Amino acid sequence: MNSFNSPSFFAGQTVLVLGGDGFCGWPAALRFSSLAARVVILDNGARRETDRRLGVTSLTRIHSLQERVDAWRATGGGAIQTYDIDLAENYAGLRRVLLETRPDIIIHFAEQRSAPYSMMSPEGARHSVDNNIRATHNLLAALAETRLDPHLMHLGTIGVYGYATAGLKLPEGYLKVTAHGADGRAVDKEILYPGRPDSVYHMTKMLDQHLFEFYARYHGIRITDLHQGIVWGTQTAETGRDPRLVNRFDHDAIYGTVTNRFIVQALEGRPLTIYGSGSQTRGFIHIEDMLTCLTLAAATPTARGERVRILNQIAETSSINALARKVSRLTGAEVVHVDNPRCEPEGNEFEVDRGTFHDLGFVAHRFDEILGTEIAQLGDLLCPRGEGRRSSVA
Repeated sequence: MNSFNSPSFFAGQTVLVLGGDGFCGWPAALRFSSLAARVVILDNGARRETDRRLGVTSLTRIHSLQERVDAWRATGGGAIQTYDIDLAENYAGLRRVLLETRPDIIIHFAEQRSAPYSMMSPEGARHSVDNNIRATHNLLAALAETRLDPHLMHLGTIGVYGYATAGLKLPEGYLKVTAHGADGRAVDKEILYPGRPDSVYHMTKMLDQHLFEFYARYHGIRITDLHQGIVWGTQTAETGRDPRLVNRFDHDAIYGTVTNRFIVQALEGRPLTIYGSGSQTRGFIHIEDMLTCLTLAAATPTARGERVRILNQIAETSSINALARKVSRLTGAEVVHVDNPRCEPEGNEFEVDRGTFHDLGFVAHRFDEILGTEIAQLGDLLCPRGEGRRSSVA
């Protein structure tokens, strides 16, 4: 165990997890609590309400946030404080929580996270922009007003770069360019990589980048923006302690990722459905690796006055065809192609610079190493004691 993951490294630090009841937020809260940090969750239940409105649910049973917190303490975890506050609407409440808790680290997960949801209707698009941009700006404005000095870590997305072929290895946020003035002088600059988002959701993450740049430059806020790939996997070391701690498993067409969809289809004996050509290439990361990256980033904060640190947080890239073949080899599932319901490039190069996490000692779990174990564990989780397979609502 390296020093970043030792129970003493984060001892005494307060970690505020915004959106701490969600797919990434809940296991992150438990991980930092297991590392002896004082953890505070701020979550208004918006993700659960979206499930109710869409008529979908996690395949795993998700207990209430209070039941989860109580179960964590009952199984030997630390006390976790919770606040029910809407970041986008309740600025005064957010400011009060910041002053009461005075966090050393803030992890910002509190954004609508589904690209399909943001594109399904004008309501989905408007909600994604209203919630995500207002929540992020309220947080930054409150930090500037209170003059607190936490290390803010934001869960962004690798999709801010866009999924069209770039013709170069995608950098960690910044691009070196040479501009030519009217007098012919060459001026070297380093700018934020010009994003080309493929959904309203990805656009909100691109707008977040510019808000972060401004507040870091004008107010000295210390910020790490994590450009994360598609997260796969369900359980972590902490969520596996007790059934009441289990993490979400979304498999519907709005919030379910391609990995989840393939696994559920395989477990149910149905064909794996590839949208379009299947040549689309994406970045992926297992949920345990996501937690490792969070702790590494939290343990190496930026200094006040530094520009925003942007880290590409993925374990590997894969085409959808290659991923389907891996699942098919492990399960025997048939692979079929269907019309692509999404507006996206049918094929792309996707090479990504991951140097910073590599230098910090991050070693990723790859599909070839753990996909089989993940499928078997999920099958046991969803169908315990030999019960029949549950049917999918996707």
